[in-house]
Amino acid sequence: MTTRRILIIDDEYDIRAVAQLTLKAVGGWDVSIAASGVEGLAKAADEQPDLILLDVMMPDMDGIETFRALQANPATQSISVILMTAKVQAAEQRRFAELGVAGIIPKPFKAMTLPAQIAKTLGWDE
Repeated sequence: MTTRRILIIDDEYDIRAVAQLTLKAVGGWDVSIAASGVEGLAKAADEQPDLILLDVMMPDMDGIETFRALQANPATQSISVILMTAKVQAAEQRRFAELGVAGIIPKPFKAMTLPAQIAKTLGWDE
């Protein structure tokens, strides 16, 4: 079985570090990180990860703009994207789901259950 590759795009260092550590140690996945939407777009095209964990609220290019840019690029449009967001109100959740993302993980997330949450969302646990 091949190791899953995940790209975390989040402007907060602590979120990137905790998620990266947990996904590597608990999930056993290869994890790379990007601190901005622009950096994330370049890494996604270059690395072709199986999944992108994408923060919604980032300066300059937010998660929604980043997701739309990923979808507009034939090289990255088939990569699964899970949004990570503190915006948990029903209307916002519906709006995010309507974009066509694979899932939504509320922040703050529980680090130790993050890999299981991702696996369940994407059907990787089957």
